[in-house]
Amino acid sequence: MEIHTNIPIKNFTTMRLGGKARFMTDIFKTEDIAKIFQNAKAQNLPIFIMGGGSNLIARDEGYNGIILKIKIPGFEKMADDINSTTIKIGAGEDWDSVVKRTVDMSLSGIEAMSAIPGTIGAAPVQNIGAYGQEIADTLISLEAYDTENEEFVNLTHEDCNFSYRKSIFNSLDKGRYIITSITLKLSKNQPTPPFYDSLQKYLDENNIKIYTQQTIRDAVIKIRASKLPDPKIMANSGSFFKNAIAEKWQLDEIKNKYPDIPTYDMGDGKFKIPTGWLIEQAGFKGQLINGIRVYDKNALVLVNESATSYNDLEIAKNQIIRKIRDIFRVEIEQEPNEIQ
Repeated sequence: MEIHTNIPIKNFTTMRLGGKARFMTDIFKTEDIAKIFQNAKAQNLPIFIMGGGSNLIARDEGYNGIILKIKIPGFEKMADDINSTTIKIGAGEDWDSVVKRTVDMSLSGIEAMSAIPGTIGAAPVQNIGAYGQEIADTLISLEAYDTENEEFVNLTHEDCNFSYRKSIFNSLDKGRYIITSITLKLSKNQPTPPFYDSLQKYLDENNIKIYTQQTIRDAVIKIRASKLPDPKIMANSGSFFKNAIAEKWQLDEIKNKYPDIPTYDMGDGKFKIPTGWLIEQAGFKGQLINGIRVYDKNALVLVNESATSYNDLEIAKNQIIRKIRDIFRVEIEQEPNEIQ
């Protein structure tokens, strides 16, 4: 295990912003986590966990601690029956590579989350999801290092307290657990309609009538490629804002002026509104703000075209949030995590 010093964080995040990390190291073995944590604690050094850096924003001041890049491997079949297969996966595995592998095994449950960048360990943190699926649908447990009690633990699905783009790992117990593996229970059944609206539309338009894990994966990859810029070519962190959640009274107000607003009924009087739609209606699509471009194919994405600092990004972000609040009386939130 080699520890590096004064490493530019921008080289490890897809938004390509941020100062230097005082220390950084790669973690390939679970036991190394306990060693690093105890050493860091003795030196009063904070620790930050990094996966693929695709859903992460770094500030200009950098990080005065140690960043652990989790690269723990593993893909093991734990159980198998007539209806499902249960698989344990190392936190350092590439998310999309795992999706491909499960699709090749004719397993359902995560195929609609194809082409999402990042690592397995990061998936439960914000309960990643796309096109009607989310990690909470299939995750039955995970293993992690509990920095509070300094021990490795097994957390159940219920322990994670999943909700829309939320879990204990980015809310109540943020920073407490270092995820080392997750266990998913995937179905052997073929995907069945109705599918998420935009996915169903693509399938209908392309006359796709036979639904398999592979046809769904292929469709999602093509949809995402048409809407999301490749971070290797254009610096971005994917969807920069979470979809807005509105109360019924808020939605009723908006519908008075925008009767065709797209919504999704979440129950309990709450409705999801596509934030990309809100941003587009507010006139931001394609705009350049302080070197940050609102992507012209998907207003939910902010592209770092010429920004050189976190401050540039913050100005653009806040300008968009304020205008959405002023126009629609809805508060939108940043989706990527921040190193702090």
